[in-house]
Amino acid sequence: MALILNGKEVADTLKQKIAQEVEQMVAAGHRAPHLVAILVGNDGGSQTYVGAKEKACHEVGFGGTVIRYDETITEEQLLAKIAEINADPEIDGLIVQLPLPKHINETKITHAILPQKDVDGFHDVNMGQLAKGNDGIVSATPLGITLILQHYNIETAGKHVVVIGRSNIVGRPISILLSNPGPVGNATVTVCHSRTQNLSHFTLQADIIVAAIGKPGFVTGDMVKEGAVVIDVGTTRIDDATKKAGWRLSGDVDFASVEPKASAITPVPGGVGPMTITALLNNTLKARKAQLK
Repeated sequence: MALILNGKEVADTLKQKIAQEVEQMVAAGHRAPHLVAILVGNDGGSQTYVGAKEKACHEVGFGGTVIRYDETITEEQLLAKIAEINADPEIDGLIVQLPLPKHINETKITHAILPQKDVDGFHDVNMGQLAKGNDGIVSATPLGITLILQHYNIETAGKHVVVIGRSNIVGRPISILLSNPGPVGNATVTVCHSRTQNLSHFTLQADIIVAAIGKPGFVTGDMVKEGAVVIDVGTTRIDDATKKAGWRLSGDVDFASVEPKASAITPVPGGVGPMTITALLNNTLKARKAQLK
């Protein structure tokens, strides 16, 4: 039976440590970190996620502010608000919840956030720092994955990692993180994607699989070798009349067929998801501490 990598437990442990640091910071006469989230429109998933971020901020003693706009806001208005927050020394981190309405250019919005306040780690400057192995702000979900691996003492050095997916939010940054030198790194990484032929040829060689493609149940037991560690990043809503909400979350991994072969596996929900928010808190604390140096 595989070890279940419980992201919620890891997140709770790390949030306690963050709260202690904030308490010490305030006791020394400094203000607590402050994270601002901008939410445009009424997407249910985005509202739930931003609400969870706001709640997590308050749990660790951060200032947490959510600015909500109707989806009719113009790109110019949103950019003006970002510029205002960039100039505010009392705000350490800024995230703009994606997706945005089609009339707003997500790349332009992402690049408008100051790199030092970009706690999502999406800005090209932060991606460049990651690629060079420098100490910058790392995308929250990939950082959360490394924190899970570190918590459970899962060895990555010299291991073969297969990342399925090449998005700039998860696939690319986690492939760089795990191949970079460091306590959770020094792996040999193969990145697979929609054009990869004979995918199972690669996954069956993997000591660690990171599935981040947004296709429910895509990775099945016959694609995984005995003893592999499987990290499931997928969170797709599936209609389910048996659930009160009318839907359930499904990962990219078919848990029922993969779990018996894996040595360790993240569940969905309760695996990588909680760690993304905790990593966001970690990045905001890091941004605040950088101001104190």
